[in-house]
Amino acid sequence: MQWDWNYTWDILPDLLRGLRTTVLATIFGYLIALVLGMVWTLLRRSPSRVFNGAVRWVTEFIRSTPLIPQLFFVYYVLPAWGLTIGPLTAGIITLGIHYSTYTAEVYRAGIADIPRGQWEACTALNLPRSRVWLDVVLPQAIRRVIPTLGNYLIAMFKDSPQLLVIQVTEMLLAAYKAGTESYHMLEPITLVGVLFIIVSVISSILVRRLERRYATN
Repeated sequence: MQWDWNYTWDILPDLLRGLRTTVLATIFGYLIALVLGMVWTLLRRSPSRVFNGAVRWVTEFIRSTPLIPQLFFVYYVLPAWGLTIGPLTAGIITLGIHYSTYTAEVYRAGIADIPRGQWEACTALNLPRSRVWLDVVLPQAIRRVIPTLGNYLIAMFKDSPQLLVIQVTEMLLAAYKAGTESYHMLEPITLVGVLFIIVSVISSILVRRLERRYATN
């Protein structure tokens, strides 16, 4: 089997459009995961054991179930209840919710790593609760966990091909369509692997730089 370069150039624009969709789903899903993960973390600190337990059960359930059934639920089940969502939007929301349960654990670990003396100092200074969190706790906690959060961005990008099950034309589905139309699978699938490697390696380098930067400051 020989590599067909003419065919490669013909399908490359479709694959790049698929890459754009993949990147958009990853970025917007990641933003949801960052914000919602913090919400989960703060809710877990509720003094109510019942409320705390309910939030913990929900996050554990989401984290312990595969992404694909969650995608099917959001895209195929919710419309039966009157909530119809487009495939890309459904993919972004599901990715964000799924990974928010992981970022929540990252935030929780970062907050737990704050020295007890700083909490006691805030109490001694009689600082308002909002200032304690916004000016003391969260800036330090987030700074400590930035490298780990970056790793989850890469993981989300590598999980994005699963969006094809709800007909999101991301990179892998674009390659599959091109291959089935031409009966040439070698070029499109190989190109997808190469593009994934390129983006993942670049992202990994950026994450490692962040890790070194925040490890030394």
